[in-house]
Amino acid sequence: MSPRSQLAVLLAVLALSLAGCVRVHVHGDPPTSEPPMSDTAPLRVATYNVSLYDEDAGGLIRRLELGNAQARRIAAVLQKLRPDIVLLNEFDHDEAGRAADLFQQRYLEQPQPGGGQPLRYPYRYLAPVNTGVPSGLDLDGSGSVGGNGRERGNDAWGYGLHPGQYGMLLLSKYPIDAARARTFQLLKWSAMPDARRPVDPATGAPFHRDEVWRQLRLSSKSHWDVPVDTPLGVLHVLASHPTPPTFDGPENRNGLRNHDEIRLWREYISPGAKPWLCDDAGTCGGLAEDARFVILGDLNNDPTDGAGEHQAIVELLEHPRVLRHATPRSEGAVLAAAADGGENGGHRGAHAHDTGRFGPKVGNLRLDYVLPSVGFGVAGSGVFWPMPDDPAAELAAASDHHLVWIDLAR
Repeated sequence: MSPRSQLAVLLAVLALSLAGCVRVHVHGDPPTSEPPMSDTAPLRVATYNVSLYDEDAGGLIRRLELGNAQARRIAAVLQKLRPDIVLLNEFDHDEAGRAADLFQQRYLEQPQPGGGQPLRYPYRYLAPVNTGVPSGLDLDGSGSVGGNGRERGNDAWGYGLHPGQYGMLLLSKYPIDAARARTFQLLKWSAMPDARRPVDPATGAPFHRDEVWRQLRLSSKSHWDVPVDTPLGVLHVLASHPTPPTFDGPENRNGLRNHDEIRLWREYISPGAKPWLCDDAGTCGGLAEDARFVILGDLNNDPTDGAGEHQAIVELLEHPRVLRHATPRSEGAVLAAAADGGENGGHRGAHAHDTGRFGPKVGNLRLDYVLPSVGFGVAGSGVFWPMPDDPAAELAAASDHHLVWIDLAR
């Protein structure tokens, strides 16, 4: 082969390699408007359920192409808070990453009304999720498989009307080690020791037939361990979005699944052999005992109020490897609970800690979490929930959840 032919082959292989990784890892030079962070400056890490999803496949892409007011307000919130690393929940996933491209280029990188300076994330991670992916099984016990609308969604591996609905997107100012990232999209629920298998209370029999239970996936979206090379060292971002513990029946299948989705992180960061805890590449075991991490996401579980098996989140908050720190809070949430009334009046938790607004029938709850590991200091934290008379309150209303952030320090 001639040198020119060898060079052509090499370039072709390189192009294919880049094409294969672009959907999970996009990089570029850091923006000149934001110099690299020093190793003594706080690292702002955030989670934000942005509700940027559509009931139709490709619908979010079309909305972002046309210009979307909700996406502009979400981008403005991010421009104001300027997290160094942020997990976006309920951001529809598409294989080519087109929606992520559009949101970055046409919204984050453009000044938004009420926001701040343009914001660029040179690195990102996105990967497939279970929502909307047909299982071919009767998961909801209706006696039929698939169907239309909610019936089809209920028999997907995770509830959704099309593959990728309610996906996740991780954005970072610092390099993501995509080659070392682990995903647990395919992990079977039954693989977890002492899994909380749903039972029909009327008969005492398992809700799912054995052949269904053996195939049912644990994660309603996915669980990710994404290493990020920050000025504070390698940070393992543990990202997830467990199913809401509602929309089921007396068997409590979603409540129990939410419990075990949260429990997965407790198992992952606990010592000991975990031969059952195998990622999608076939590597088994939990996180190294000396690794530092932050658990991010809408975990759909309040420590005291609302639906769900509350001990799941309480046990995670009290895990020995999770840093004890002041709970992120806002005064805007306190006023919102008083204004909404209803179930809020009977809640036991502090409304200052609420992260989502769900109306008087449900009340406002703490569902979104940024949980760093021991070894970090916390320089500050908060929930972006402005007071009603603050012009920024209109931005925050773009989603029923509010951005939660923590500034990590050495």
